[in-house]
Amino acid sequence: MQYRQDKGGQPISLLGYGCMRFSRKGSGIDYDKAEAEILRAKELGVNYFDTAYVYPGSEELLGKVVEANGLRDQIKIATKLPQYLVRKLSAADRYFDEELERLRTDYVDYYLMHMVTDPLQWKKLCELGIEDWIAQKKASGAIRNIGFSFHGSTELFLQVLDAYDWDFCQIQYNYVDEHTQAGRRGLQAAAKKGIPVIIMEPLRGGKLVDQLPKAAVDAFARSPRPWGPAEWALRWLWDQPEVTCVLSGMNSLDMVEQNCRIASEAQAGAFEEADFAVLEEVKEAIRQTVRVGCTGCGYCMPCPQGVDIPALFRCYNHMYTEGKGTGRKEYWQTVSLRKEKPFARQCIQCGACERKCPQGIAIREQIHIADRELRPLPWRIAGDVARLWSVR
Repeated sequence: MQYRQDKGGQPISLLGYGCMRFSRKGSGIDYDKAEAEILRAKELGVNYFDTAYVYPGSEELLGKVVEANGLRDQIKIATKLPQYLVRKLSAADRYFDEELERLRTDYVDYYLMHMVTDPLQWKKLCELGIEDWIAQKKASGAIRNIGFSFHGSTELFLQVLDAYDWDFCQIQYNYVDEHTQAGRRGLQAAAKKGIPVIIMEPLRGGKLVDQLPKAAVDAFARSPRPWGPAEWALRWLWDQPEVTCVLSGMNSLDMVEQNCRIASEAQAGAFEEADFAVLEEVKEAIRQTVRVGCTGCGYCMPCPQGVDIPALFRCYNHMYTEGKGTGRKEYWQTVSLRKEKPFARQCIQCGACERKCPQGIAIREQIHIADRELRPLPWRIAGDVARLWSVR
């Protein structure tokens, strides 16, 4: 494993463990499986583990594994304040204390203001007294480094970046999002200020691995590089010295082994002109097929009316990456037969989903377009009949 440094000169592993996508078992996380994957990642040199207050069961599981295996002083834990829920400063204390309890620790190495999309959110927190709160937590040692995770435009990112003396930040960044969200400009601006950058969604929720159009897969196959799609995406990130750590939601031992191998080999500045040309071809192939840029993060959920937005967009995109029949069949199997209606027609245009969407998707418009394509009249009638039978 290779390491890059945080603002204080401490080593952070090139590969970080994203704890949002642990494998599920029944109604919860598969503890034994997740523990084995965490321990193997730690053994291979991963020292940065990222979770959040709103990731169901994630903080509790990580805390339990860390305590049971005596790992606390060997790893760095990052978690997040759900700042969008904070209306009084006392709420920040309540959330933070609950997180410490879940994580079974008395300090957090890297604490983030979660999902900042606009500098006005930070301004609101400042008006509540968050700067003094942070100073007190840092003075006591309860928080070692303070940062923010960001979803929004480059210009707004730059404003948030300049609004406080941050220790680090976290952005969505990959070869498809090179010039959207914080983008390359934001990455380089943070690095220029000496602020470490943690990368999330390096594979766009897996879509840059197992949902690539055939033309993109063929472009990779023609390259002399012996890399699969995930390796291409990770190496592109680590080719940039401004990238401090890349988070991966690893949920298999094979994935842990592969990603750790890549993180031990990748070098900044190693990409050649031919490599960049391959990725340009891949990006063009993707642009020709994907209809909605949803990563499946789930921040838009729950919908007050029960619309399953991530599933709708996932199946809609599958219609164009894997075939219309595949997308419609998947939607039928995973959504259409549920007891509670999860369809776009339930939408009352409240806009709650759009206010929380990191990708800035026009969800209220797009869900109806997706629904019409996934459920043309014959499929809709057949689905309604089957649903009446299946939920009796």
